[in-house]
Formats: sequence, C-alpha cells, structure tokens
Amino acid sequence: MEEAFKWWITEIYPALPPNRKTGHLKNAWRDYTYNLGISEKRMKQILSEFGTVDVKTIVTFIPE
Repeated sequence: MEEAFKWWITEIYPALPPNRKTGHLKNAWRDYTYNLGISEKRMKQILSEFGTVDVKTIVTFIPE
C-alpha cells in the first residue's frame, strides 16, 4: 500500500489542478511527505478516489 501511495504522491498529486490540492489530499501529502503518519486505511481511501485498489496479502509458511 505504501509503495502505491508513494507513486501517487510523486506522479498523480503534482499533476492535480490547484483546486484539488486542498483539504484531505493536501493533508495526506503533508503527513506522508513529512513522516507525520498516515494509516493504510487513509492511503487506500485516497487511492480509491483515483482508481481501483486491490490489496492482496500472501503468507507462506513452510515448517522445518
């Protein structure tokens, strides 16, 4: 999730018109950029505004 959000921060956010860079998008950019903390839930919510988000978790355990 963090890798996808980092891509959004560097590729999508800068291309947004100034009137979209307000409110929760600006706060998310600031919180991520300055390491103030942003939850995966909030990252997913913002990414879903710009496309489909499909999160998969794969756990593999091989006993010895």
